[in-house]
Amino acid sequence: MMRAISGLLRLSWRQDRRKMAVALALMLGNAVAVPASAVALKHLTNAAAAGRAGAAAWAGLAVAVAAIAALTCAHFAHIGYFEVSELNVLSTDEQLIEISNGTPYLDHHERPEHADRMALAQDELQRIGEGLQALLTGGSLAVGLLLTTVLLTLTHPALVLLPLLAALPVLAGRRAEAAADRARADSVVDTRQARHLFELTTAASSAKELRLLGLEGHLQQRYATHWQRATARLWRGELAAGLWRAAGQAVFALGYVAALVLVVRDAVRGRADVGDVVLAIMLASQLNHQVAAAVTITQQLARSGRSLQRLDEVRELVPTPVVAPDAPATPLLPPARLLEGIRLRQVTFTYPGAAEPVLRDVDLLLPAGSTVAVVGENGAGKTTLVKLLNRFYEPDRGAILVDGVDLRHLDLAAWRARTTAAFQDYARPELTARLAVGIGDLPRATDDEAVRTGLARAHSEVADKLPYGLDTRLGRSHADGGVDASGGQWQQLALGRAMMRDAPLLMVLDEPASALDAEAEHRLFARYADGAARVAADSGGVTVFVSHRFSTVRTADLIIVIGDGGVREVGTHDELIRLGGVYATLYGTQAAAYR
Repeated sequence: MMRAISGLLRLSWRQDRRKMAVALALMLGNAVAVPASAVALKHLTNAAAAGRAGAAAWAGLAVAVAAIAALTCAHFAHIGYFEVSELNVLSTDEQLIEISNGTPYLDHHERPEHADRMALAQDELQRIGEGLQALLTGGSLAVGLLLTTVLLTLTHPALVLLPLLAALPVLAGRRAEAAADRARADSVVDTRQARHLFELTTAASSAKELRLLGLEGHLQQRYATHWQRATARLWRGELAAGLWRAAGQAVFALGYVAALVLVVRDAVRGRADVGDVVLAIMLASQLNHQVAAAVTITQQLARSGRSLQRLDEVRELVPTPVVAPDAPATPLLPPARLLEGIRLRQVTFTYPGAAEPVLRDVDLLLPAGSTVAVVGENGAGKTTLVKLLNRFYEPDRGAILVDGVDLRHLDLAAWRARTTAAFQDYARPELTARLAVGIGDLPRATDDEAVRTGLARAHSEVADKLPYGLDTRLGRSHADGGVDASGGQWQQLALGRAMMRDAPLLMVLDEPASALDAEAEHRLFARYADGAARVAADSGGVTVFVSHRFSTVRTADLIIVIGDGGVREVGTHDELIRLGGVYATLYGTQAAAYR
């Protein structure tokens, strides 16, 4: 709890110190005004009973002032901390984005257990906003509870036990929140799958297929099943939480009734006046409200604390870049031009949690200035090889050398700046068409000539077919409307984005035309061979084209056949055909299918 309080205070204080100071002062005023109104009401009651009109008037004025102060302070404090709460949500969202993208690796995106943690963090960080309100209200309640305890003790010493009993509902509330939190954690997998199904069944991109295949009812049933399982776990957790809260409140209620009986008995016996009875009733009533509020606030603070904890958990999940034991103190810059090429030396890689390596003892040279085609069956490890070249993962064993220099010795940002890629699962940034292409080379993102050059290198005419050319807004997230581009148009934009950089040392085309037929992909690859020649001339760069179609890559300078956890064959098309091995067999099989 203290960690949650200190974390929220530090976070909020960094957002706006002035607003926080004002909100704290106003909440303190509210804390003092509430019990002060009870004291003023005691004097009003005694003055009225004694027939002292003047004293009763002044006491009544004090009651009104205290009540107005309590309401006014709480209202204006809300204005102060509401904006800070919104800034807290924005700040933690930004932190989550930074954490997610603050590593060169992809583990936390591709491992299911990590994805669950990320989903839970995204959900719970939205509760940070209620944390500041709970914190300030809790501080106000603490001051008010202290004053209430002092006043109750002065009214009757035995009443000091009543605030002590108030600790029981608070402790029970913490137990209740722990039970509810366990239920949320247990249900996160079903919740995430249900949300995926919701997005699938409401997205425009999947609507045609769902209707054509008649999947609406089936997916709705699966959606309902996941939510029912999640809801059952949540209901059991909330039931346990409700029992804990009820038990705590029941104990306090018994104490509350006992306190009132004690004070009324003293009044009947003449040991207390009417004002004391009114004060005790008012204070006990305030204490009752304070306890109920404290239980709720404790839960909110616990949730906010867990939200900050989730952020720390996600931060721990994200791996930091590996530094090679023999790495120089200052990372090296990539060469201006490749002379030898990129060599993989005895590279072995296993995905986290997998039993067997996807690549084992890979020994390859991708010569400078060459066009390299990587082929193989689905799941053979083609994309894994590309990920290693881009340093999205580190090899378990072996090394990747760039002109003889270990890739881990190079400055990562500088290496990424000299690479470019078009992946089969390309991004769809809902920007203008100009920016959707231009961000491929951020310093020139708004340069029309550079953007059109990138599209020309991709042999794309997509800008001419969009209603407003490069100024067309893409996607449905724009308030003033946007164009929902087709899959083919998005793909062309992604290819243009990959062609924005002028002199990359490595250009990766990872099945960028997977949606095309074999003949169209062959034509596309032939055009990219021209682009590869440009890259080779400008920087000695290597172009790696990944495909599962053997017929489209026959003009590559080097063909690598991946399978069975390693490299099966390497050579030119003619060499591999003469070899009569895996490539020749698969090439013949695919070629026969198109005759």
